[in-house]
Amino acid sequence: MTTLSVPLPSHLEELVKKLAKERGSNKAEVVRHALELLAEEEAVMAVLKAEQEPVLRGNLKDLLKKIK
Repeated sequence: MTTLSVPLPSHLEELVKKLAKERGSNKAEVVRHALELLAEEEAVMAVLKAEQEPVLRGNLKDLLKKIK
């Protein structure tokens, strides 16, 4: 496991301390959990964006002719 040192503004530092105390964990665990949630959110957003993309259907040779 790698250790990172990240400067935080005071309001975020206080939030991390508060969450760690409320959850009975430590600051590192709070930050790890936050990063996991961010990664999950990014994955969901990528899926939602992909769902908005047009879908190509049909014979690949015919589609290729339309693209050229």
